Amino acid sequence: VQLQASGGGLAQPGGSLTLSCRASGRAFSDYSMAWFRQAPGKEREFVARISNGNVNIYYIDSVKDRFIISKDNAKNIMTLQMNSLKPEDTAVYFCAAGLFAKRPSFQTVTAMRSYNYWGQGTQVTVSS
Repeated sequence: VQLQASGGGLAQPGGSLTLSCRASGRAFSDYSMAWFRQAPGKEREFVARISNGNVNIYYIDSVKDRFIISKDNAKNIMTLQMNSLKPEDTAVYFCAAGLFAKRPSFQTVTAMRSYNYWGQGTQVTVSS
């Protein structure tokens, strides 16, 4: 699976951006997908994850009720709709794909090591 992230850019606080992650390769529908982000000087952190069947979705607390993750298995695209953006959302955002057993733990789905494939990252800057 090859992943290509796009859609980053500059947004004002309170604004919106939509990130996309296009996948190529076989069996996209088998993969759970996630977004991670890395701010300058900080470690990469989990943001959101959607299961292969689009049933189970997880967010970190800081983006709940502001970000929406979705996945279109027919089009091989995952998106992250980011609303009410804050300066602390500024980071490089990475999409990732992985295969999981049924009912993985929250610790498992939020760990970088759980994902085998990564996109190249797209910069999101939130500033007035």
